Amino acid sequence: MRVAVALLAILLAPIPAVAELLDFSGAEWARIVRHGPWPLPFRADPSNRVSGDADAIALGRTLFFDTRLARDGRLSCATCHDPALGWSEQRARSEGRTTLTRNTPSLLDVRLRRWFGWDGAHDNLWATSLRPILDPREFASDPTAIADLLRGDGKLSACYDRAFGRDIAGVDAETLAIDAAKALAAFQETIDSARTPFDDFRDALDRGDRIAAARLPLAAQRGVRLFVGKGNCAFCHLGPAFTNGEFHSIGIPFFTAEGADGGRHAGIKTLQSSKLTLLGPWNDDPDLAPGTATRHVDPQHRNFGEFRVPGLRDVARTAPYMHDGSLASLRDVVKHYSDLDPDRLHNDGEAILVPLKLSESEIDDLVAFLESLSPTVRTSDASSGPRCN
Repeated sequence: MRVAVALLAILLAPIPAVAELLDFSGAEWARIVRHGPWPLPFRADPSNRVSGDADAIALGRTLFFDTRLARDGRLSCATCHDPALGWSEQRARSEGRTTLTRNTPSLLDVRLRRWFGWDGAHDNLWATSLRPILDPREFASDPTAIADLLRGDGKLSACYDRAFGRDIAGVDAETLAIDAAKALAAFQETIDSARTPFDDFRDALDRGDRIAAARLPLAAQRGVRLFVGKGNCAFCHLGPAFTNGEFHSIGIPFFTAEGADGGRHAGIKTLQSSKLTLLGPWNDDPDLAPGTATRHVDPQHRNFGEFRVPGLRDVARTAPYMHDGSLASLRDVVKHYSDLDPDRLHNDGEAILVPLKLSESEIDDLVAFLESLSPTVRTSDASSGPRCN
C-alpha cells in the first residue's frame, strides 16, 4: 500500500519545465562570448609601486573605513562607497559636507578603468582616491592632517613602514598623503565583482554546452539577444567589464540647480592642470608608459554633456543610475533608451544612439538580462580582508 501511494505521488507531482535555449545565430553567439571570460587576471598598476602589495592593501583597507581621514570625523570612504550597496550608495547625489552634483560611482572592478570619475578628471586610481579627501565639500582635509594621522597611530605607522619600506618619521607630509592615496588605490584594486548567471551562460556557449547554457531563464536570454542586437547596447557596454571606458552623451541633462556640469570637457581641463597625473612626478613608472593617452587628450566642444560609460557588472545593486542619479531603477534606464529624445543629445548628434522603441515585454527581458549580471550567491568581499594591526 505504501509503495502504491508513493508511486501515485510521483506520478501526480508537477513536471519540471524543460530548460530551453534560444536559437542564437552564429553572429549572436560570437557577440555574447566577447563579454568574457570572467574574472580577468590581476595586473599591477605600474604607476603605483605598492599595487598588489599585501601590506599596502591592509593599510588601504584600514584607511578606507577610517572616519579620521575627514576633518570633522563624520565621513569615511565607505560612507558613500558602501560594500553592501555595490560599493556605491542609494542617494541620487553624494552627500559630503554638502550635497554634491553627482551620483557616487561604484568601485566594482575599478582597477580596469583607464579614466576615473564621471568626467575622467583623473588618469590613475591613486589621484582619484586623494581628491575627495582634499575636497572642501567632502573630507576637507589636507596633507598635514593626513600625515599626522599616519604618524600618530602606531598601527598605521607600522603598516606604512612595512608597505613602503621606509621609516614614516622621515617622510614629508605631501609624500605621506600621496602614499596614503596609493595604499587606498591598492585596496580598491581588490574590489572585484563576482561571477554571475550570465558568466555561466556565456562560458557554456563558448564551450558548446547547450544544456548548461539553457539554464539561464528565457527572459534573460531574450534580453541578451536585445543587448547584442536590436538595442546595440554592446557598442558602448562591451567586453568582459561591459564598458568601453570612454565618454558619451546619452540625453541626460547636464544643467543643474548649481549650473552646467561640464562633464568630460571640464574633466579634461582638470586633468591637464593636475600634477597628480601619469605625466607627473608621482608616477612610479620611470618610463611614464601609461601616460600616453593623457599626453594627447584635448577638450573639444563635443565633450560637453559627455560622461563615463559605467560597467554593468552587479548593476542591479547600484541604483540609482546615471551621473546625476536621476533614474531610480533598471527599468527606468531601459525606458530612457527606449524613449530617447535625439534632440537632447548634445555632442554632434551622437549618431550611435536612436530611440529603441521597445515593447513592454522587451523592456522586461532587457531588465532580466541586466539582473543576470549580478551574482545569485554572495560571499565575503574585499572589505573583510586583513587590516593594520
